[in-house]
Formats: sequence, structure tokens, C-alpha cells
Amino acid sequence: MEQLIPFISDVGFPIVVTLYLLHRIEAKLDTVVQSIQGLPARLQEKHETDAVHSAKIAQQQIREIN
Repeated sequence: MEQLIPFISDVGFPIVVTLYLLHRIEAKLDTVVQSIQGLPARLQEKHETDAVHSAKIAQQQIREIN
């Protein structure tokens, strides 16, 4: 805390608050970036799962008709 006061007087309170908030949000932004980067793979998995599920439903409907 004692180191913070001279820093505030040197650069100003708004800058110190901004730096603090940027430091805190950095970890959250990393998580968001990882989620966005993993999204295509998750969508591909969902698409493949939906395709298999649709094929099973179609097969059941064909069996019911016969």
C-alpha cells in the first residue's frame, strides 16, 4: 500500500485504477479467447452428433413404416 501512494501521485489516480482493472480482467479475457478458439471444434462435434442422431431417427421411421 505504501508503494501505491507514490505511484498514484506520479501517474494519477485514474491511470492506476485503469491498470488495476486491466490486470484483473486479463485472466477473464484469456478464458474468453480460449472459448472462442475452441468453438469451431465444439460446433463440429455437435454437427456430427446431430447427424448421427438424425440418421437413427430416420432408420426408426423407416422401420415403423415397414
